Amino acid sequence: MFPSMPQDDPWDADASRDVARLTPGRPKAGMYGAVPDDEPEERPSSADPETEDEEEFEEIEVVPVRPKLSVAIGGFAALLGAALIAGTLTTGPDNRTAYAIILFGVQLLGLLAWTMALNPPARSATAAISGGTGLVACYLAATSEQPGLLPLLYVAVAGFLVALGGQLVRADDRHRVGDSWRTTLLIVLGVVAYAIPIVLTRQSLGSQAILVCCTGAGLALLVSRLTDAVLPKPRIAAQVPRGAAGIVLGAMVGTFATAWLGSQLIFPFTPAKGAVAGLIAAVAAILVDLAVNFGEAGRRLAGEAPTFWLARHMTGPLGGFALTFAAAYALVHLYLT
Repeated sequence: MFPSMPQDDPWDADASRDVARLTPGRPKAGMYGAVPDDEPEERPSSADPETEDEEEFEEIEVVPVRPKLSVAIGGFAALLGAALIAGTLTTGPDNRTAYAIILFGVQLLGLLAWTMALNPPARSATAAISGGTGLVACYLAATSEQPGLLPLLYVAVAGFLVALGGQLVRADDRHRVGDSWRTTLLIVLGVVAYAIPIVLTRQSLGSQAILVCCTGAGLALLVSRLTDAVLPKPRIAAQVPRGAAGIVLGAMVGTFATAWLGSQLIFPFTPAKGAVAGLIAAVAAILVDLAVNFGEAGRRLAGEAPTFWLARHMTGPLGGFALTFAAAYALVHLYLT
């Protein structure tokens, strides 16, 4: 044996490197060894700040407000409300047929707009079945012995089920029924809702309730749209061409007008009850009109084809008055009596 020189450090870094060179199969020092490499590997960072700075974010498209279009939609809502009020006030016990025919024409107009806007499966069959449902609803509302909402609900449920059956015929439409049954229900209920004024004209407080509610809804839609044509600020959303000022001002004007009407009508109407009824009708009409705008914005963002322009602009007022009639019936039986 050869004598060995004593070492201060029994195992230094140089010895570790020598062992690593002699045994290439063993792991390198620095991974599992005691001594790291002199020059560590350079690994590219996962987040490069220069790359992040160069990323471009897609800007949100701000849809411009078209003043002339806002005025036209507001004018259509005002004319529709005036026609409904005039038909209600001129309807007598022996003159319900003429009013039913007029309302059936409005039903067809709303059916055209809602079918094109909501695009249900089997659109032609759904429109035909919904139109027949509206015709039956108007007939029952005008000729039934006891005017009430229950026969209209039965007709709506039957029309909805038949419409779903028509959508299940074709395989191309069948797979969409599970996702679009709500839109079919909305179309059927909206059509049947235009038969409610006939029922209300046959009840003691119905004509006055329609006068108050249609006045509040019509003025709310008119003022909100006219305000959007002048001052569409602050914007509800960048993709929706509506302003919050018009929404608030329309509801206020509709409520004030119906409060004055409440002071002019007979018992049980009072300014307070007229204001409450008008506020409910105004908010209902404005919310439906605003929901239509949000629906169109969502369709635009999804890249879908826009609805036909005439149907797109009539959907809001027609849907707003349909909900107003349902609110008027509830007010007559739950609040005014």
